[in-house]
Amino acid sequence: MSSEPYFFRAKALEILMERDPTQKVGATQALFSNFLSSENLDFSLQQVVSVPVPGRPDKPLLVHPSAVVKRRPGTFEGRLAQFHAFAHIEFNAINLALDAVYRFAGMPHEYYRDWLQVAAEEAHHFTLICEYLNHRDTHYGDYTAHDNLWQMALQTEHDVLLRMALVPRVLEARGLDVTPKIVARLKSLGDTDAVRILNTIYEDEIGHVEIGNRWYMYACDQRELEPIQTFKKILKEHARGYLSGPFNHDARAEAGFSETELRLLNELSAEIKTAS
Repeated sequence: MSSEPYFFRAKALEILMERDPTQKVGATQALFSNFLSSENLDFSLQQVVSVPVPGRPDKPLLVHPSAVVKRRPGTFEGRLAQFHAFAHIEFNAINLALDAVYRFAGMPHEYYRDWLQVAAEEAHHFTLICEYLNHRDTHYGDYTAHDNLWQMALQTEHDVLLRMALVPRVLEARGLDVTPKIVARLKSLGDTDAVRILNTIYEDEIGHVEIGNRWYMYACDQRELEPIQTFKKILKEHARGYLSGPFNHDARAEAGFSETELRLLNELSAEIKTAS
């Protein structure tokens, strides 16, 4: 093993800006492996800058969410559109995890390990979905997509607490709510490949949300903030559009949400629904 310092946060930025999906996947998985095996990890970084546009290919064409192709899994074409949307989510998730490593200084060693693990697992998910599409003569970039996920990265780039609150605890946790119904539908259609892939992703995503929960609590503890009231304030200010139930209480509890937090989500969701 080399004793040279391994500047892994600078490497995370380099991979974040990589535009080729295949290269990004391979480099992300290598980054995690190198982090685990390196004897001399260097946590320093001269400068951290905003990343308005991360590395991504020319396609898919990004459009307003309302203009994205409708995803109806009951038809073959609809299923391909749905899995293309999943591929786009996972590609963005790689970038989000790499950005969490690059952007936020002064966090414990375990924080960087956790988010590099998330990045590597998201890269694996992206690969699984692309293989599903490729075997059906479809490729990532064949459909339109939207940029909402990266916009959330930009909204939270100044504060690790806000990032942990909104990306894993809101956006990723939403996947825990909706995936079981999608899996049940695909199972009824006999698409065993799709079911296998989504079950793999679902199990890993529980862990990703747990990681987000843990580091959100850490950030609250460091600032002497009460976590539930802080989360409530953040939800009301930044995430009202994402608070639509029903919520998957079992999966969220497994990922570290308390009963009090689950009640809070239900209350806020009902409040927003009544107001609309």
